[in-house]
Amino acid sequence: MTKAKEKTTGEEEGSSGIERTYQQLITNLNPIAQPLASRKVTKKIYKCIKKASKLKQIRRGVKEVQKFINKGEKGIVVLAGDTLPIDVYCHIPVMCEERNLPYTYIPSKVDLGTSAGSKRPTCVIMIKPHKEYQEAYNECLEEVASLPLPV
Repeated sequence: MTKAKEKTTGEEEGSSGIERTYQQLITNLNPIAQPLASRKVTKKIYKCIKKASKLKQIRRGVKEVQKFINKGEKGIVVLAGDTLPIDVYCHIPVMCEERNLPYTYIPSKVDLGTSAGSKRPTCVIMIKPHKEYQEAYNECLEEVASLPLPV
């Protein structure tokens, strides 16, 4: 009986995480989270990340993304806007701007990790281009590149 009760409480906790809307997620953003992807662009990015993670075409985490940016790898950099402390990843946008890499913020690190097929939240992901999901990648690239950069 206790196992059944534990399962139901776990399901309730999981469903409450799904019920959080885009507007609720925006309330937890860092002050540096610019440019922020809209709800529509965020969904496209999540779909592209799912496709890329199936083909192992993503770089996940600050250290790994930073290493491959320094090596000159191309792709779209996606940062979570609710990561604290900011010092963990505040240098990544500067690196992207120096190397003309498109980058954007999305509201939730939990959703970012989940879309990459991980149970753990992640604050930075780089999506690498690949011929299997080229259309989705190009759509995301256009949308992210059109976002206004912070001054």
